[in-house]
Amino acid sequence: MAETLTQSDPRRAAFERDGFLSAVDILDLDEVADHRRRLEDAEASHDGLHYVSKVHTILRSPFELATHSKVLDVVEALIGPDILLFDVTYVIKESRSAGHVSWHQDLTYWGFDGDEQVSMWLALSAATRESGCMRMIPGSHRFGRLDHEDTADGANLLHRGQTVHGVAEDEARMLPLAPGQASFHHGWTLHASMPNKSNDRRIGLNAQYIAPRMRQLVNPHETALLVRGRDPYRHYAEEFIAQRDLDPAALARHAELDRRSKETWDSV
Repeated sequence: MAETLTQSDPRRAAFERDGFLSAVDILDLDEVADHRRRLEDAEASHDGLHYVSKVHTILRSPFELATHSKVLDVVEALIGPDILLFDVTYVIKESRSAGHVSWHQDLTYWGFDGDEQVSMWLALSAATRESGCMRMIPGSHRFGRLDHEDTADGANLLHRGQTVHGVAEDEARMLPLAPGQASFHHGWTLHASMPNKSNDRRIGLNAQYIAPRMRQLVNPHETALLVRGRDPYRHYAEEFIAQRDLDPAALARHAELDRRSKETWDSV
């Protein structure tokens, strides 16, 4: 049974102090291998699975991972028993590639009216210092929204190259993850990552969870999926989950969902 949200939960206390939790065991190595295989099978037959929104609506594996009971137990401990799944995205750095992520805050570009949110990053390959694991600034979620500057850096994997300048790099904490481990961070937590200098792909799955009371102020057609508890507010349109990978009808819906997500990011 999932643990209820309490002020005494050590996960919640650590999250409130640092703005993140790290190295949480979710999958065993056989499960990691299965989900990586399923991703790479899908990649072999369909382009455009990296850094696109709502990938859980066209593939079963990311949906299963984002709704895994161990994941939802942690999310419940952090934001409460009522949970909407807002987005799921593959974040992949190919081996020996220059792609990096600059210092930024996620919530700056999502158009919400609050911050009852948590992001999960699940490693399907080793995320190490060499492969460009995430770095975070402890306690930075308490800074509130910071100014971001759009950049034209072609190696920056963020949609707008959005960057917070003047970050105290010496305060950054590396968050390495073994395959099957996850980190969880708040949407105001400053985070970044360096290029992948290793010989393997750095494969991660990023999932975003929100409390149902949160409203989307930019996109009136935004969708979300209730994955635990109740949603008495009904702020979001229904989200349809594909019953099989890369179903043509799901792919057609997904193209519109991804387009609208990018419009939201560009409008905030």
